[in-house]
Amino acid sequence: MNATAKPLAGVKVIEFGTLIAGPFCSRILGEFGAEVVKVEAPGEGDPLRKWRKLYPTGDGETSLWWFVQARNKQSLALNLKHPEGIEIAKRLIAEADIVVENFRPGVMEKLGLGWETLSTLNPGLVMVRLSGFGQTGPMASQPGFGAIGESMGGLRYVTGFADRPPVKTGISIGDSIAALWGALGALMALRHREVKGGGGQVVDVALYEAVFAMMESLVPEFDVFGFVRERTGNVMPGITPSNTHTTRDGKHLIIGANGDAIFRRLMGAIGRADLADDPQLASNAGRDARAVEIYAVIDAWVAANDEEAVLRIAAQAQVPASRIFSVADMFRDPQFLARQMLEKVQLPGGKEFLIPGIVPKLTLTPGETEWLGPELGEHTELLLGRLGYSPEDLVQLRNDGVI
Repeated sequence: MNATAKPLAGVKVIEFGTLIAGPFCSRILGEFGAEVVKVEAPGEGDPLRKWRKLYPTGDGETSLWWFVQARNKQSLALNLKHPEGIEIAKRLIAEADIVVENFRPGVMEKLGLGWETLSTLNPGLVMVRLSGFGQTGPMASQPGFGAIGESMGGLRYVTGFADRPPVKTGISIGDSIAALWGALGALMALRHREVKGGGGQVVDVALYEAVFAMMESLVPEFDVFGFVRERTGNVMPGITPSNTHTTRDGKHLIIGANGDAIFRRLMGAIGRADLADDPQLASNAGRDARAVEIYAVIDAWVAANDEEAVLRIAAQAQVPASRIFSVADMFRDPQFLARQMLEKVQLPGGKEFLIPGIVPKLTLTPGETEWLGPELGEHTELLLGRLGYSPEDLVQLRNDGVI
């Protein structure tokens, strides 16, 4: 695809972020054409480079996660503790559209890169600030990771079974949700600037608020009825039937038959016409009142059949159902393959491997992987050359520990 045809072609992003929330935010922008410059500490780089499973590379071992999280980004090794490093950062920001940072509030100000300074330098700048608790409030200066945001935002409290402690979702979902809000906020701020004629602004994303925003009817139900939503395991509270069931061959799968017509089709398919035609079960309220009975019926039917039979019968009856996919299931699933959700690329050294495909799917201007996460400082000379630094300048900057 022609680079200029991408929806964010021409948008310049400077990322001062590490690990998940900030880098995932700028990754999304880079996948759809934005030029993303990732500023990393010389000699160290983003700690994500060494997280989870590592693959041997020319400079040691590199995280497979890194290759995905930093795809399409340019790496600039820059010492922000050196005055000249700050000067270079300001020169980059002066030409940028978006700055993404996920340091603790106050860090950018201590570096001389706070909003007041940057907005004077570049009045049209959009600054996305991702932090545990936001830029204001009594907790603003406290450190906060995704796990804390998930806990304070309400997600951990409702996740798990009632008789057991709360559990995490299996991934750093709080960071990722915050990153999505950050990317959305950046695009809204750009539209305000470019279409509405407004200036730059700050997009302030707190991890706990990003999670809290996803909590459905939690607030009004408590405010009006004093109802506190609790952990309910695999059941969707107040919405029946939707649950996890175990098959005869020991497989776990989901059946969601909480639509009125869908429920009737499921009951018909499993030989329970009496329940399909029961007027008390024609709507969700009636089904929810008899949830224990309904789940016992579905549990018994699923337990008497193998996974393939359950899924086949559900599909024939047009009832939403699915095995609970492991990554191994994804690798051989026709839907994943048809939608290009497993993208084949090459690791340094030429080994082919698969990475997640890009979301969302745009019909005219789709995102793409142009290159994988770069080596630390791979683009330093290129980027500083664009700013007017000569080869001799670069030698001096390296000698001085700036780059």
